[in-house]
Amino acid sequence: MPEEKISRNHTLKLLPEDVEILKAKLRYLEKKVDLDEIVNSTINQKLEDVIDYLPESSVDLLFLDPPYNLHKKFGSNKFEEMHDHEYATWFDGWFVKLLPLLKPEASVYICCDWRNSAVVYNVAEKYLVIQNRITWEREKGRGALSNWKNNSEDIWFCTKSKKYHFDVESVKLKRKVIAPYRVDEKPKDWVESEDGKYRITFPSNLWTDISVPFWSMPENTEHPTQKPEKLLAKIILASSRVGDVVLDPFSGSGTTSVVAKKLGRKYIGVEQEQNYCLITEKRLLLADENNAIQGYSNGVFWERNSLGDQKKEKQKVHEIIRLDFKE
Repeated sequence: MPEEKISRNHTLKLLPEDVEILKAKLRYLEKKVDLDEIVNSTINQKLEDVIDYLPESSVDLLFLDPPYNLHKKFGSNKFEEMHDHEYATWFDGWFVKLLPLLKPEASVYICCDWRNSAVVYNVAEKYLVIQNRITWEREKGRGALSNWKNNSEDIWFCTKSKKYHFDVESVKLKRKVIAPYRVDEKPKDWVESEDGKYRITFPSNLWTDISVPFWSMPENTEHPTQKPEKLLAKIILASSRVGDVVLDPFSGSGTTSVVAKKLGRKYIGVEQEQNYCLITEKRLLLADENNAIQGYSNGVFWERNSLGDQKKEKQKVHEIIRLDFKE
């Protein structure tokens, strides 16, 4: 009898035996709490029901991925498209209540698409300092016969004040050099190795190295708008320190919490859909076994579709470690 072919679909699934165990890990708030009561936890409630219970001046990094102004179904919940002014009123209503949770030097990242990017900017700039707009290439999506394919999303980078933390060294990108330039026959601003020519570059506000999670990636879930772990890793490394608190009030399948844990930060996730909370908790358990982030290794971010080069570099590091151990 031929061996059964191993499936390449790594999409995370909840098993029947997972549910009760993971349910016990979820939190439900009925009163004001201190930070140590909810840190490193997933709160399974609507944001509007818990926002007044969250501790003030406790958050170093706020990541916001609210429903975009589109007709969209999230599990058993639906979001209905509004007029721009209605969306702005809805957004402002809960956004302003989150601001007291921030520490004085906190950073805020707000996700949106082109349709509501201006609306988000207009609300955010009333309360925060707008530092930049990040645009990331979302390489998945349907084509359009009478329009340009919608292939990008925006993230507004804001801070509570002009004084804030930003670690540029932690988010540099490793790129292959296409046109190597030499001075006195020596590489200028790039390194040559047996695997090719590379340059470590400063990060820009245009991110083209992100892969949207899909079925062959272990981080993939059934959430319809899941953000990639690599995207969150950039934000968390740049705008928080080890041990800082990261809050995601629209946690979805928990990417923010999972990456925060992998990178040594504390996390709080709020999500109303229980199934997504359970997926979050399962991902958090799996992070104890494997803290790898696809596209990020050895302290640098790699270009998309360079997994083979990353594996070669990891292998070389392991060989050096073995040699050092033998000596």
